[in-house]
This record gives sequence, structure tokens and C-alpha cells, in this order.
Amino acid sequence: MLITISNIIRKEELESIRATLNKLSWRDGASTAGVDAKSVKKNQQADLSSEIGKILHKQILEILQVHPVLLSAARPKRFSRLIVSQTRGEGHYGPHIDNALMETGGRLLRTDLSFTLFLSNPDEYEGGELSIQYPGFTQRHKPSAGDLVLYPSTQIHEVAPVTQGSRLACVGWIESTIRDQMRREVLFDLTNLKVSMSNKYTPQSVEMLTLNKNISNLLRHWSET
Repeated sequence: MLITISNIIRKEELESIRATLNKLSWRDGASTAGVDAKSVKKNQQADLSSEIGKILHKQILEILQVHPVLLSAARPKRFSRLIVSQTRGEGHYGPHIDNALMETGGRLLRTDLSFTLFLSNPDEYEGGELSIQYPGFTQRHKPSAGDLVLYPSTQIHEVAPVTQGSRLACVGWIESTIRDQMRREVLFDLTNLKVSMSNKYTPQSVEMLTLNKNISNLLRHWSET
């Protein structure tokens, strides 16, 4: 399942984040790429190890960790550390597959889902589309600043060369409590149905109680805690 979540970061928060980015130092993005991806990663990465970088990391992560649509779609068990990248001057990130396992907090995290949070508007740069490959077709994404694209880490993807301007983005990975992609999608559909039905039925109606029962029982059956 691939979805775009619009306005996951509000305009005021986005302005604050971008102002903070101007105060950070940057380094070669290839330093954090996997062995196979180093040769195709041509961008810069913000140093988030400083005090101001840690505050920024915490600010973005806290926004993501409470967003209802992201929580419903991803069913997060753990988030990776975030990476903020800047791509310009023909920089790009060629076709690659994300590492299956990443070290986070001294433990290995299984990358079930990847996400790109766009911090630049499309009219601020040329190129730079996020392309995700599926058998027989490719999906390309270049949404507004503040939008997040969530997609399976299992797919080959790339960032097209930025030929003009600068592309700012935050990327990260999620280990889900629901390992199987199809099961996550079933739960996401049922949760959206619950929201829709709540406008018509009371919480104690047979319809809502039955739906809640089945969502809960599927979570019991499928979750890996």
C-alpha cells in the first residue's frame, strides 16, 4: 500500500523546521547509505547530532508519532532515526532498495515501510521526483511541502536529479506491528470505514460494536508486539 498524507506538518511548524535547517551543518549523504546504495546517492544530509539538530529531530518525530492517518496506515512498532536531506546541482539518489534491517537505539529495526516527508514545494526545484517501481509501472511523486509519502520498503525507488533549486526532505523507516502488507491494508480500510460509519451509528450500535470487535480480533491475531 502506498499513500500520500497531506499536510502532516502544518504551515507554522514547517516554517519553524525550515528556519532551523538554515542553522545546521551538512555532510555528504553517502555516509549513511548502505553498501550497494553509496555509489548512487548524491545529496547532502543535515547533521542532527548537535543540540539544535536533536531538537529538530524530536520536533519532527513527535509530529509523526501522533498523526492518526499515519498510525492507522503503518501501525508503527518503532520508528528509525530520521534523516533530513538536501538535493541540488544535479544531485540525485539513483535506483536502490532500502536495507532490510537498520540499527536503531542499539537494536535492529526491520524496515517494513519507508516514508518521505517533503519540506520544499514543487515550484522551488526542478526534477527531484520520488519514483517507486512496481512490476510493469512506476509511480512518481512530487507533492507539496508538509505532505508525506508512505510506501513499502520492499520496492526499488529513486530520487530524480534536481536540475534547478533545492529539494529538502525528511526520510525514515517504520517497523510495523503488522508485518504483512495486505493485513495492514485490511486494517486501514476497516479503520477508515469505522470513521465513516461513526457519522451514522452510535458507538453502542450493533454495527459499530461488530466492526470494533473484528478490528480488535484481527489485531490480536496479526500483531507482533
